[in-house]
Amino acid sequence: MRLVHRPAAATDRSETVLASNIDVARSTLERARGLMFRRSVPNDYALVFPFGEADTQWLHMLFVPFAIDAVWLVDGAVTVKKRLAPFVGLGRGRADTVVELPADAAESVAVGDELRLVD
Repeated sequence: MRLVHRPAAATDRSETVLASNIDVARSTLERARGLMFRRSVPNDYALVFPFGEADTQWLHMLFVPFAIDAVWLVDGAVTVKKRLAPFVGLGRGRADTVVELPADAAESVAVGDELRLVD
């Protein structure tokens, strides 16, 4: 599985792979734990949080000792992108899916772009 990025402004349908090492947090426990207590994640890593429908989704960085890029999506379209600082970062956005990536991995991602998981 890969996380693919397609810029909204791209006229040639160009896509780039943001991550190829994907974990999906489906259970309540997996969602609650997120990246807590990990020392780091690989550069090609993404943790995906699927939710049933779009609503306000909060992220916190309690017990996460490294910065991340967080992206909130509704139907695959980016609604919010934010860098979250280690231990104290906090973010929220409207989303049906949230993606956590290593810091700088979402540098090229902008609101309105498309992110999707492909096999």
